[in-house]
Amino acid sequence: MTASDMTAGAILGIDLDAIVDNYRLIKQRSAPAAVAAVVKADAYGLGAMQVVAALQNAGCRLFFVAHLSEAIALREAIGNGAEIALLNGLQPGAEPACAELGAVPVLNSLDQIGRWTEQAEALNMRLPCMIQFDTGMSRLGLSSDEVQALLGRRTALDGLDVRLVMSHLACADDPEDPSNRDQARAFDAFCAHFPDIPRSLDNSGGAMLARAHYDVVRAGIALYGGAPQNGPNPMRPAVTLHARVIQLRTVAAGAGVGYGLTHRFDRPARLATLSIGYADGWPRSLSNRGAAHVAGHRAPIVGRISMDSLTIDVSNVPEHLVFPGSLVELLGPHQSLDDVARDAGTISYEILTQLGRRYARTYLPSPSFDQQKVVQP
Repeated sequence: MTASDMTAGAILGIDLDAIVDNYRLIKQRSAPAAVAAVVKADAYGLGAMQVVAALQNAGCRLFFVAHLSEAIALREAIGNGAEIALLNGLQPGAEPACAELGAVPVLNSLDQIGRWTEQAEALNMRLPCMIQFDTGMSRLGLSSDEVQALLGRRTALDGLDVRLVMSHLACADDPEDPSNRDQARAFDAFCAHFPDIPRSLDNSGGAMLARAHYDVVRAGIALYGGAPQNGPNPMRPAVTLHARVIQLRTVAAGAGVGYGLTHRFDRPARLATLSIGYADGWPRSLSNRGAAHVAGHRAPIVGRISMDSLTIDVSNVPEHLVFPGSLVELLGPHQSLDDVARDAGTISYEILTQLGRRYARTYLPSPSFDQQKVVQP
């Protein structure tokens, strides 16, 4: 136990071996396609520097972030041994910085293509890029009309090194949704105009679909243990979360707990207050509906979750298992990431990316990179 483990209210454990195992499972399921890792939002809140170091050691060479600022931080930590792509493309004026960094923008519009082409001309060099098509999600990517306009002036790409054409599935978590088939057909039609360029359509859910997976799969939530599709989850859990008990008390029948006294007891009860709250990213929507676990014993959350604390009913937990400073499981073998997301009425992505910066973080095993380059929370 380290000093930071003792001073923090909760401990977040990240199993890098599990993340690597999930990467290898996705490679197996989507072979012969290559697998890229989506590490935007600080690797879904788990630490992009550490996650990328582990995945690099496992052979991953392509990483996707959302913003140029994320790429800048990542490049400083991992050097030039990997390719970093920017899913959101480039804001106007960011082209020189992107070119200097050597990052690869995903160009989502004719405007972005034009500005990146102008940057290539200014530098008198071909600049790398990826081009995204909108195949039905109506979010990012060239529309059918924009693709036709681009085909009408193919010289617009002469100064660019197009390394990948891609799109994004809207409903890959549901393998029976017909939009998966429809988007694949639209993608094939677009790709026919760009022969010999590698293609990427599948995200984590798409990697599990029973069909060919083009040339590159972009793995995100599945790397971190979240279920890629509805139904049984084949991925290894990669995250644990344990909060400390601050205080114990016994209350009489009729007592209320928390702001608004939204829970009242119809019997005497033993309560434990935990040092974690919505400021730590633990959803307030779990008030009076979520749970923690103590050595396998379920302890329901009672009352509203506060900014820095929440209360659980430990009446059915053996007394010797709960004491001030003891650790209570919120994510772990008895309560998965997807369990918590279901109870909170949200998705696993949101649970992970909202986890706060006050946790003591432990990585298993220790990442193999220069720790001095990383600013720890």
